[in-house]
Amino acid sequence: MPDLQRVAIVDPSEATREPLRNLLLGLDSVWLEAESPRYEFFLEVVQQSQPDIAIVVMDSDHNKALHLIGQLASAMPQLAILAVSSRTDGPFILQTLRSGAREFLTQPLALEDLLTALQRIRTQRHSSPELNGFGPSASSTVIAVAGSRGGIGSTTLAVNLGSVLAQDSHNNVVLIDLDLALGDTDVSLDIMPSYTLADVAMNIDRLDMTFLRGSLIKHSTGLSLLPHPVQLEDAGLIQEEHLQRVLGLLKVTYSHVILDLSKSYRPLDFTAMQMADIVLLVAQLDLSSIRNVVRLLMAFNNLEGLADKVRVVLNRVGSDDEEITLKKAEETIGRSVFWQIPNDTRNVMSARNAGVPLIQHAPRSKACQAIVGMASALSGGQLVLNGSAAAKPEKKKSFLFF
Repeated sequence: MPDLQRVAIVDPSEATREPLRNLLLGLDSVWLEAESPRYEFFLEVVQQSQPDIAIVVMDSDHNKALHLIGQLASAMPQLAILAVSSRTDGPFILQTLRSGAREFLTQPLALEDLLTALQRIRTQRHSSPELNGFGPSASSTVIAVAGSRGGIGSTTLAVNLGSVLAQDSHNNVVLIDLDLALGDTDVSLDIMPSYTLADVAMNIDRLDMTFLRGSLIKHSTGLSLLPHPVQLEDAGLIQEEHLQRVLGLLKVTYSHVILDLSKSYRPLDFTAMQMADIVLLVAQLDLSSIRNVVRLLMAFNNLEGLADKVRVVLNRVGSDDEEITLKKAEETIGRSVFWQIPNDTRNVMSARNAGVPLIQHAPRSKACQAIVGMASALSGGQLVLNGSAAAKPEKKKSFLFF
């Protein structure tokens, strides 16, 4: 996916604003964050949406547009301002640039000129450290959660990991349910979605920020969810290119994107893993699960870079039905276990039946504290939880195994 640039536009004239909108929506490298028909309100729009680039079409009122450019440049020096006007006289262009515009393009706007200007802005941003990190989504981590077999607890882990990460006010977390036929992340969170991945796929050609955000449903933990299709027959609507488009756009806005994969390892699941930064492969200390981990790692080795992303997570450690030891499991799979989640059936099942994540239902439970530790490790030790109960794990109960 290309490096996306988030853009907001202002143009009081619908006759020129609509062609500009259509031009931007046709670019895979651009996300149309917001648009406004009023110069007077655009500063507030930009402050709320925090785009990378503001495009100001000036011809409706040159004086107001110049004043707006000056306001934007003063309030947000990191913002790249692109001015567009049919006026081409030198003094006016110079005045516009002195007001704070970084680029000046003439109407009618040519696609080649727009692409060249956007590329210059991208190059300037990458070469200027003080311009990087503007907005809440300067970097994003995509975590795919995969199971070594069905019933292993990967969905429970994905839901609870996302809920824990969302407790940090610095994070903006979204969970996508890619178990298209039998996913149940919505059940785990006790929410009734109005839109699903199928709606996004059917509207992929006109997908914009407003539509995508409207397709998500937000849980009280702060975790946003894009659920699986409601109808089984709609599962076939979602293709790999749809996921690539959605993931590329979500990475612009969200600090963490959690992907709950299916257990069938279809092409969509492999696309998700290849686009992910980290793949958590969930297993248990039983022979069938560990055997499947070995088989999956062998398959992952055939795809460039995929095996290096995998972190093995052992779930339900300490249960009565364990068949092999941790040492034997690590010897068999040929790598160390990244994390262990202790067996905590009573709390986990109680939370699941209540449709509430552990961080709300039983924040001091062994399983929740292990997931908090894992979330912190995945965040580089920078996780700051809002709730004091979850933020103070008991050391004697931690399962921090690398």
